[in-house]
Amino acid sequence: MAGARRHRGGRACVTLLRRLDHVAVVVRSTDEALRFYEGELGLRVYSSEVIDSPNVRLTYLDIGNAFLQLVEPLDPESALATWLNEQGEGLHHICFGVDDVPATAAALSAGSAPPVLGTGRGRVSAFVSGGASHGVRIECTEFVREQDVELAAGWLAPPA
Repeated sequence: MAGARRHRGGRACVTLLRRLDHVAVVVRSTDEALRFYEGELGLRVYSSEVIDSPNVRLTYLDIGNAFLQLVEPLDPESALATWLNEQGEGLHHICFGVDDVPATAAALSAGSAPPVLGTGRGRVSAFVSGGASHGVRIECTEFVREQDVELAAGWLAPPA
């Protein structure tokens, strides 16, 4: 894999994580969560979308040089809704922007099930399978230099 180097034990280690893209929080109600994240923290909604598979509402809040993603399951019978009912609201995953989503997710999932490609904000994404990330679920998404670096302010402007 391009961009990999050898790590102790001979395993390849990814070196082309380009940026932290977002931190995802699973919530029961996006509207309720926005009362805190918009109302109390002053974060602004960057975009919001409903995707069919899995059936969720994804709302991205601008936190300067990355996003906070609110994930609301819309199907009460889905695996994510079950996870929410068992675990409660809170951290669901962290996501890194990468150049090659399928290759990076597959390399990080070595020895586990192959990653399944999905989407969010119109970008290809995939979750890393396996348990090597110390209890934190990892997702990879497309790194788009123009949007992620050149057009990103990198900080939050003070309130007007």
